[in-house]
Formats: sequence, C-alpha cells, structure tokens
Amino acid sequence: MTTKPKRVLLAGLFHETHTFLSEVTTLENFDCSHGEALLAMRGNGSPMAGAVEVGEECGWGMGPSVDMRAMPSGIVDDGVVESWWGQFEPDLIRALGGGLDGIFLVLHGAMTSQSLPDVEAEILNRIRDIDDARELPIFGVTDLHGNISPRFAAMASLFSVYRNNPHTDAHESSVRAARLLDQLMQSGQNATTVSVHPRVMWPPTGTATASEPMKTLEAMAREIESTFEGIWDVSVYGGFAFADTPDTGVVITASTVGDPAEARSAIEKLAEYVTAHREEGNTLEPPIESVIAEIKAQPAVPIAVVEPADNIGGGSPGDCTGILRAFVEHDVPNCAVVINDPENVKVLSSHSIGDKVTLAIGGKGELSGGPVELEVELISRSDGKFRLEDINSHLASMMGQDIDMGNCAVVRHGELQILLTTNKTPPFDLGQLRSQGIIPEELFAIGVKAAVAHRRAYDPITKASYTVGTPGPCSSDLKLFPFKLVNRPIFPLD
Repeated sequence: MTTKPKRVLLAGLFHETHTFLSEVTTLENFDCSHGEALLAMRGNGSPMAGAVEVGEECGWGMGPSVDMRAMPSGIVDDGVVESWWGQFEPDLIRALGGGLDGIFLVLHGAMTSQSLPDVEAEILNRIRDIDDARELPIFGVTDLHGNISPRFAAMASLFSVYRNNPHTDAHESSVRAARLLDQLMQSGQNATTVSVHPRVMWPPTGTATASEPMKTLEAMAREIESTFEGIWDVSVYGGFAFADTPDTGVVITASTVGDPAEARSAIEKLAEYVTAHREEGNTLEPPIESVIAEIKAQPAVPIAVVEPADNIGGGSPGDCTGILRAFVEHDVPNCAVVINDPENVKVLSSHSIGDKVTLAIGGKGELSGGPVELEVELISRSDGKFRLEDINSHLASMMGQDIDMGNCAVVRHGELQILLTTNKTPPFDLGQLRSQGIIPEELFAIGVKAAVAHRRAYDPITKASYTVGTPGPCSSDLKLFPFKLVNRPIFPLD
C-alpha cells in the first residue's frame, strides 16, 4: 500500500523592527518571492532553503505560497502585512480544500507594524480563525532575537529558534524544525508550545551564544531536550530590545508532545537563571575616545573596531560617523570603514576614477553623529553585488547568499579607505570588502557596524577587537530609549 505524501504549505515573512526609528518600512523595501520561486531557494543557505530541502527529502507535496523579507529597519507599514496575507490566505484556503497536513513558516519573531505590535501572533491568529486550520500543525523557524509573546506561543505547534549568535545555524535550525514537523505528521501526535517570560531585556551585545549568560542557557536547553522524551524543542530567545512592544525581552519556549505543565516546569529553571544573571547580559561599551590610543598602539593587526550603536543588523542606518571621525581625527593608519551614503554614491557617479572631491560623508540618519567633511580620491565604482564567501554567514539567514549593496564607490582620504554603499549592508561576510578591492587582512584597523553577528567573519582574521561606544540608534544603553508599551517592571529599565 502506497503512503499518501504529506502536504505542507510553505511561507515566510521576515523583518526585525526597530520601533524607535522614525522611518516607515514599506512594501518597496521587501524582497518578495512567490510560488515556485520559494522552491528555487534550495541550496542558497537560507532558512526557506532548509524547509524545501527537507520537504524534498521526505517526499512532501509542497505548496509554496509567499516569502517576504526586508533588512532590519523602522516600523512596518500595515499594508505590508495585508499584502502578505492577501497572497497567503487564498493559497491556504486552496490547500485546505485539497487536504493539508501542516504549515511551515519562516518568521523573525520581532516584527511590528503601525497597528500590530506582534505581527507574528496576528498571522497565527488569522490562520487559527479558519475552521479547517484550527488544529493543523503550524511549525517553523524564528530568529534568536524574536520577542515571542504568550499569545504567539499558545497558537504555535513548534517553532525552533536559531541556537547560535552569530546566526550561523539558520539553515540548520530550519532543517531541524522541518524534520520535527515530518515526525509529527507521520506519528499523528499533537505538539503544543509553552513559554516563560523573565522580566529581563538585554541589548544585542549581551546575546552572543559563545558568551555568558547565553552560553549556559543554551546548554541548559539541550539538557532538557535530552532528559524529557516528550519535549522536542527548547528555544532561548535573547529578544530584540530596540522594539517597544508589551513582550519585548528574553523568552524561553518549550514545544512538547507530552504534558505542557511538565514542559513549563522544566523551562522555569532557565527563566530563574536569566533573572539571576541579568547583569551579565547588560553589556555597555567604553567611549571610543577612551580606547583610541590603545588601538593605535596595538602591535598585531588587523584590528576590528566594532560599533554596536550603528548595528545595521539591528536596524541602524549604517551611516553613523563615530568610528569614521575617530579614524580621521587620530590619524589611524591603513584603515577602512563602510558608510551607507546613497547621496554621495550618486554624486560620484559623474566623476572619473582618480578625481578628488570634497564630500560630507554619512551622518544623515537619526543620532548618527553628523557628517564628516573630507577631501577624497575616487578609487573605484561598482554595482555592489557579491556572493557570500561563507554560506553559513549570519547574512545568509536574512538574505540568502547573493547580496546587493546597490551602486557603490570606494574613496580614499590619506590612509583611510571608505566604502560608500547605496543599500545598507551588515558586515557579516568578508566578501563585502573583498568584492570592492579592499583586502581586510592587509589593513591595520577595520570599522565594523555590528554587535555580535560579525564575529564569524572577523574573529578568524583579526588579532584584536574593540567594541566601542559611539552615537547611534542601537546603543547598548537601553535606558536611553523612550519605552512606553513594554510591560513593566523590567530589567534594566526598573
């Protein structure tokens, strides 16, 4: 007797929303894929690729619906959510009519729109409101920086989080979740998710999984999975602190085919650990001016000078000038920075290679430190496209392996090289610099606009790394932000 293939609907909606920025992220900012284009993602290292590859391996009848994703940025226009739902709902209704066994979603977990503080929960709620989908398994994968609400957890069957930060395991995590969905569909069991919410927020710099307290929390999670047969997944969410929502902060979830009360009791120990070690995750950086002399005195190179306040992966504009200004004012030798500055890229498009031009560089975004006026020489121009050198790069979890920085220009001021981009691009892969003729291993110092996710790329080549405080909208000092919606009290605000 031939077993009927399991039918699974695939879709994704992915955005990490920085609600303290004034910009609105519109549909034009999203990369949208439909139907067979989702299946074509196989092999590109993305979470969607992981689900597709498992589906093919397990013989699923896959119904690819819609995938929409954008770089971290300001609050999302409500029309984006309605556009996604307008494409997903008809696909869901058709799939249910033909007999659907499960849904697999690639979500972020910290997406906020103008009127929806918890987009992911809204999506699950709309699905569950459809009669034939009320009991359907909804599985998926989410980012470690999700702000997971009790409402979302209550409607989810199982969502597995990335376990590494930098997110080198986004594809792997999707594969894990998809295989668990197949196991559930084959067994006929039911999965439920429970969550605990310690009243703690950590900045992104405090959520590196190779450092405490996340390192121990991840170990505790794996111990629970190996001890309790019915608990299939324990996920540790570091949270995304630049979102003012009721449920912003650290969350622990457990997905179980057994007793939900047993699962909740098991993960409460992790919540207690979070509370007891909350100070360890509340990392603050020294001002760059206090360490620039030490940086210049370093004997071994290259050196990474890391600027979390302009963390592009956290939604920052990528045009802050704190490191640029310090490199110029202190005559740091043989160095490079990347500044997102589409206006100056356009200005340089009319100049010839070798021309000398005076530009007011960067500093146009909120809290960006203001522009730095420099006379520069135009070294090169390009279309800004490159392929990741590392398919497990943190960037692959967001955009796949083919990256588009938009039109770019490299300029030089003394010994400082500046890569100007049109599209802000997180510094998570060395191909970003190398594709523009900047060889990172040959530099003395490299300005890096990130919090943690750069480490996989830069740690192997740098001899020293300094994480410094500069002006910018992703400051690690959470008390600087005007929170209004987050449930109080919560550490470190109270």
